[in-house]
Order: sequence, then C-alpha cells, then structure tokens
Amino acid sequence: MRYAIVVEKTERNYSACVPDLPGCVATGQTAEEVENEIRAAIQFHIEGLREDGPAIPQPLCIVEYLEVAA
Repeated sequence: MRYAIVVEKTERNYSACVPDLPGCVATGQTAEEVENEIRAAIQFHIEGLREDGPAIPQPLCIVEYLEVAA
C-alpha cells in the first residue's frame, strides 16, 4: 500500500503523520530520519490493526501542491 505522509519542520526536529492512519506519528532529527521512522511506524500500526482485528484503512488521501501568488 502507498500512504500519504505529512512532514513538518519544527523548531527542534521534524515530525510526520499519516492522515489515513489516525494516531500514526513519528519524529526525527532530520527529514531522512523522520521518513525512516514513519515508515516503521506505519508497519507497526498495520501489524497492530491485524492483531486487533479492525480492517486496515485503504489509502484515500490525495497529495497535491498548489502554487499561489504571495
């Protein structure tokens, strides 16, 4: 499956979340680190869903970038 992630730069690190998997989040010191951490978090989250029985949500989010006049 292919899930959209949102990566944000904070004052001290990076954070990431997966809109299609509520509660699936990660942090890291670099963008590369947070990407690796969120990948592991997604796998862990899905394994937990499999064990607990709820259906694994299908990826529904669409990611687009829009240019706007500043």
